[in-house]
Amino acid sequence: MSGNIAVLVGGVGGAKLASGLAELLPPRQLTFIVNTGDDFWRLGLKICPDLDTVMYTLAGLVDAEAGWGVAGDTTAALDSLEQLYGLEPWFRLGDKDLATHLLRTQLLRQGRTLTEVTACLRRRLGIGATLLPMCDADMPTRLDSLEHGELGFQEYFVKRRWQPTVRAIRHPNSAGARLTPAVNGALDEADLVLIAPSNPWLSIGPILAVPGMRRALMNLSVPVVAVTPIIAGAAVKGPTAKIMRELGLPVSAAAVAQYYDGLINGFIDDCRNEALPIAGLRCARLNTLMRSPEDKIALARAGLEWIESWTT
Repeated sequence: MSGNIAVLVGGVGGAKLASGLAELLPPRQLTFIVNTGDDFWRLGLKICPDLDTVMYTLAGLVDAEAGWGVAGDTTAALDSLEQLYGLEPWFRLGDKDLATHLLRTQLLRQGRTLTEVTACLRRRLGIGATLLPMCDADMPTRLDSLEHGELGFQEYFVKRRWQPTVRAIRHPNSAGARLTPAVNGALDEADLVLIAPSNPWLSIGPILAVPGMRRALMNLSVPVVAVTPIIAGAAVKGPTAKIMRELGLPVSAAAVAQYYDGLINGFIDDCRNEALPIAGLRCARLNTLMRSPEDKIALARAGLEWIESWTT
């Protein structure tokens, strides 16, 4: 595919597809718009988990087994905080990973925006593709849980290992956020928008909650295509299926497609799923399970070829 592609992405599954696309296409064609609803401050440092997962993946640094963090990292600093000062180490910060957080925090405190800081970090890591936070404002995801009331995302996801029952998901600071000129420009110049196989409610939902994002997508005249994160009635990793059940939704690709109703005109489903019963939505059934680097590239290639077949 020769045009520009903007990808809405977050989490490990989304980063896998990002990796496949980056192997196939010139960096100048790719812009990744990344969820920052997971961002929070820890030990005085600005932590951006999804931005870092995508960044480390594209730079070839990611811990392939975990899907996040830096491969071969150690935790000497975190271990010392626990052993010497009794700090509960519920959020893992690797020693190499700390370098990213230290530099990001320093640059932010110098007055740079998160968009500017992210551009600096990805250039220093040799990433040619554009990497954009969904917005520059702090817009944390909050979860209303049955057992503990309202929780911050990392307390829910990491500290409590996504076990609390989710009753609602909110983005209370969204009124103060806006689409950045960089995100607006990427969408305006896109010949294709992909929604990665990320958790629709926790990873893509915050992006869609940025004021102006839904309207921008609805006004596009190019393909907007989502990839299912649900395969054979389950999520490959993480709480997607659990959250769907807790919100009263069937755990199916059809429910995901309906969540994106009005925004997408194409959907890449998995070949193991039943055919989607959604009239008027173009749908391809491909192998979306990405267990190896070859799988990531194969899905990216097959998906792009399918989209090109109905746009040319």
